[in-house]
Amino acid sequence: MLSKRSQPAQSVTPAHPEEPGPRHVAIIMDGNGRWAQKKGKIRTFGHKAGVESVRSVVRFARQTGIQSLTLFAFSSENWKRPEEEVSVLMELFNLVLNSEVKRLHKNGVRLKVIGDVSAFDDKLKAKIQKAEKMTAQNDALVLNIAANYGGRWDIAHAAQTLALQVQQGSLQPEDIDEHKLGEYISTHDLPELDLLIRTGGERRISNFLLWQCAYAELYFTDVLWPDFTEQVFQVAVDDFNVRQRRFGLTGEQVSVSHS
Repeated sequence: MLSKRSQPAQSVTPAHPEEPGPRHVAIIMDGNGRWAQKKGKIRTFGHKAGVESVRSVVRFARQTGIQSLTLFAFSSENWKRPEEEVSVLMELFNLVLNSEVKRLHKNGVRLKVIGDVSAFDDKLKAKIQKAEKMTAQNDALVLNIAANYGGRWDIAHAAQTLALQVQQGSLQPEDIDEHKLGEYISTHDLPELDLLIRTGGERRISNFLLWQCAYAELYFTDVLWPDFTEQVFQVAVDDFNVRQRRFGLTGEQVSVSHS
């Protein structure tokens, strides 16, 4: 995923301790179908073109010190799309696992798949397991691919896990709080989500990372996903960097704590 397209954007700004950028960025990669239709192509043409933008954002994240990048590749609702489109999305997922994992590994990227993988066939599940095992020790960047993922599923799955512990007697109901539940959310071992980007002009989060979005900054752009370059990513990060994140405090309290 670290090849082709342009050379690294000239405006790329590395993250420094004195100027902390986002540690964890998530992207809803929207607009592939509309991009293709504008060019007189079928929707699946856009999904294939969007793979290059994935390479671009992974490259940018590594260069700028982002620790974790989570990409919404396939939602639990996407199964309802036309059969041909779903088939192409699955083919692209297989393609990434077949052709890109070694390149990710070479560049120190750890690959994780979050979501209900039980819905995939055994061959695809084996590829996911192999890719995660191969890259498990890498620490340049954690790349999370959200596949058959839904934010409500994530919370429900964590709740089911805790309910089972209560049933088994290893956990008391009164011990369950947001911190305990958070231990079983799919991204529990990653930095808190700082920035959620959605491309394609829509202004909603579409059941993505609901728990994690509690204090994330949201950034919406009209740019369609296949046109999302490193330069566009930089604009989103620059916007994040000038925001004051208050986490329930007043602006004055935040200013004092940073003075």
